[in-house]
Amino acid sequence: MKNTKNKRLFANAKKVIPGGVNSPVRAFNAVDASPIFIEKAKGQYLYDADGNKYIDYCLSWGPMILGHANKDVLASVKKTMANGTSYGIPTELETKLAEKVVAAFDSIDKVRLVSSGTEAVMTAIRLARGTTGRDKIVKFVGCYHGHVDHMLVSAGSGLMTLGSPSSPGVPKDFTKHTILVPYNDLDALKKAFAKYSDSIAAVIVEPVAGNMGTIVPPKSFLKGISTLCKKNKSLLIFDEVICGFRLAYGGAQTIFGIKPDITTLGKIIGGGFPIGAIGGKAKIMNNLSPNGAVYQAGTLSGNPVCVSAGLETLKILKTNNPYPKLEKMTAAFCTAISETLTSKSVPHTINRIGSMFTLFFTDEPVTDFASAMKCDTAKYASYFRQMLNAGIYLPPSQFEANFISTAHKKTDLNKTIAALKKVKL
Repeated sequence: MKNTKNKRLFANAKKVIPGGVNSPVRAFNAVDASPIFIEKAKGQYLYDADGNKYIDYCLSWGPMILGHANKDVLASVKKTMANGTSYGIPTELETKLAEKVVAAFDSIDKVRLVSSGTEAVMTAIRLARGTTGRDKIVKFVGCYHGHVDHMLVSAGSGLMTLGSPSSPGVPKDFTKHTILVPYNDLDALKKAFAKYSDSIAAVIVEPVAGNMGTIVPPKSFLKGISTLCKKNKSLLIFDEVICGFRLAYGGAQTIFGIKPDITTLGKIIGGGFPIGAIGGKAKIMNNLSPNGAVYQAGTLSGNPVCVSAGLETLKILKTNNPYPKLEKMTAAFCTAISETLTSKSVPHTINRIGSMFTLFFTDEPVTDFASAMKCDTAKYASYFRQMLNAGIYLPPSQFEANFISTAHKKTDLNKTIAALKKVKL
């Protein structure tokens, strides 16, 4: 495939943008490659600066569940933009989107819109602390909740430890109230509560992990977290920024039958535009200003363009209910991937739920951060590069999720498997 213009654009970008990218994973460092620069996207396809066409399984890291440039979403956005792009004053559109979210989630009475998933998590944690009067937050190792200072923590040597910063620029005082425990380890969480029960404001968790690769926990794990939170008067925060409206119309909590106290959302509710949201029961949400004393604000919160894209996306998802078809398609696709790799005697594990999956290059089960770290990342990098050259765009990291959209067709999946059969691993 041609790559001349992509390389030139990357060289130019590095002169004026740190690392040449505005989000680190886009640099393709984890797969020992140089990034492609996208000029346009339509449906299930990406088109780069050199004119190469790719079947896209990253989908802007999940939100493009209807595919790129959906005509109905674009029409809604164009109609809204004709009236202006930002007011910093309430619009009816904000209320309509909040109503749709409330109707979709039994755990949510009220919603506060923000501008990103990171901002949603930041607000959720502040709200939990302000509601409970406690400081400590429990985070699971390997779960990513945005680049909020007190969430950028790494694991210690023990099963349970207080956090230490995993990035320069984050003071230790910012993370000393973050307690780390392994994902899928209820015993470790029990030990954390036994030691810090009176100080834990909330436990935050991805109900389906998506940032150490897709990891689907047993329902007993999530149920156990909920029980421990109730017992210790701590709040349960579900970070559904990735899986909300991706796995089901009411998110992962609908599938697992768990009602968190606070839910963070993003990705799909913006229909491809930057947005985030925090939702929960009224008695908790009313603690946010101006009703309560927990402060949160944002000039672009509830931006009309973002909200209109989200409204149309949710309308289509509710009307068409694509989830059973996406489930069936993704399951068959993962089976075909596994059969192909097995025929090549390539050790692998595939974790999947709904239209979200990760191919791990290991023959051991991947259930947490430690087991994910056992994957052969060099093999994944080779796999990524060869598939990219064949016109297949995958997440440029072993530890990210793949997605399928309603725009993907069986012919796309067949072409992908045909390319995989030619890959040398």
